[in-house]
Amino acid sequence: MLLQTVRPNIVQAIRAYRVEDLMQAAQGAGQHFLYASLADAETKQDVLEQIAQSFLFPAHFGKNLDALYDCMTDLVHKSGSQPGFVVVLDQLPDHARFDREAREQLLDVFRDAADFWGERKIPFRCFYSFR
Repeated sequence: MLLQTVRPNIVQAIRAYRVEDLMQAAQGAGQHFLYASLADAETKQDVLEQIAQSFLFPAHFGKNLDALYDCMTDLVHKSGSQPGFVVVLDQLPDHARFDREAREQLLDVFRDAADFWGERKIPFRCFYSFR
């Protein structure tokens, strides 16, 4: 199975993996599959809004990095037992309006979420690509 070849609780470039294969692997393992296409996002705000919409965050989502972390961890943790997560952030912007620092801050939130779930022995794998 594909997920057995990827260590749990990691954030990494999608590289040779295909989104469809990751989705099928998550479904086969009974894990949540969260996908956000960010092809139209230009700014940090755009990225956060598209993630919130794609992941079905509550209407009160604050559209900032702290709120993103809360939604990826505490909110989900309080909803009950979790089987694991496969997250795909597809086509993150790579330009001056969403520069390297902004991308790293965003990915750090997902790294922190991976640590959060890892402490609870729940697999959390996040894959990303740039456009």
